[in-house]
Amino acid sequence: MTSEVMAGRRGRGYGCAMNVQTLPAFGGLLREWRERRRLSQFDLSVQTGVSARHLSRIETGRAEPSRRMVLRLAEALDVPLRERNALLVAAGFAPAWAETDYWDERLAVAREAIGWILEHHDPLPAVVVDRFGNLLDFNGGAGVLMEGVDPELLSGRVNLARVALHPRGMAPRLRNFGEVRQYFLDRLRAQLAVDDHPAVTELIEEVLAYEPVAPDDGGWDGASPSPIALPLRVRSRHGDLSMFTTIATFGAPRDVTVSELAVELFFPLDDTTRRAFAAAAGGGGTEPIGAAEAARTGREGD
Repeated sequence: MTSEVMAGRRGRGYGCAMNVQTLPAFGGLLREWRERRRLSQFDLSVQTGVSARHLSRIETGRAEPSRRMVLRLAEALDVPLRERNALLVAAGFAPAWAETDYWDERLAVAREAIGWILEHHDPLPAVVVDRFGNLLDFNGGAGVLMEGVDPELLSGRVNLARVALHPRGMAPRLRNFGEVRQYFLDRLRAQLAVDDHPAVTELIEEVLAYEPVAPDDGGWDGASPSPIALPLRVRSRHGDLSMFTTIATFGAPRDVTVSELAVELFFPLDDTTRRAFAAAAGGGGTEPIGAAEAARTGREGD
């Protein structure tokens, strides 16, 4: 992006479009985000110091918001960076945040930090995904976890939900397929709530179509201590593995791509799983994708 765009100066094209058609569009987007956050115009007024009457005029296209006003409202509504850019464009302004390719040199510092996490989490699995759950990077432990997955699913754009639930993926080894499928559905529906992208809808339909291809032990039956989080239970040549995950994100990101990155870390729920990953690492456990570089993916639509 050019420095002029990044500076957010209002260009001639933005200004012309704003008076003709973008203000009502901005008003509709603002109302949509306000209602999504379950706020009344009065509530938003209290949070931002903007009168409810003026907010009403903005939402109906009878008042023109300044760039500063758009950013203030987006901040109060906790709108993600990608959607903040959309609000700015709808109001007739240039986007404020760049969207840099993950493998661009400008994100080298971010990748270095992520690489440190992946390396130090080994031999336990760790993966890096984008907003659609597409795999961007991973460590050796994740390679062990994905043993037996059809190589076709691990080439090109690798999607974590597809790898986990596809009949030629991890599905035949999942002991709690139903729980894992619901987990991915919940994540995708949460993404759809903030990003009405066709790729998300298609993924939801794909996940809904997957059925168990092996015995499903179901969820926790109350006979043993309840796990602290939804477990991932996998049959493997190293033994039965039981894990839970945590997700790490960047604090206060200022790039759209960085704001949408998620580092998912897998932790053992029992000593058997811990020892299995340690043994696999010590024995040179296989990594189904040739190297982390092979996980590079293009942007959506490639």
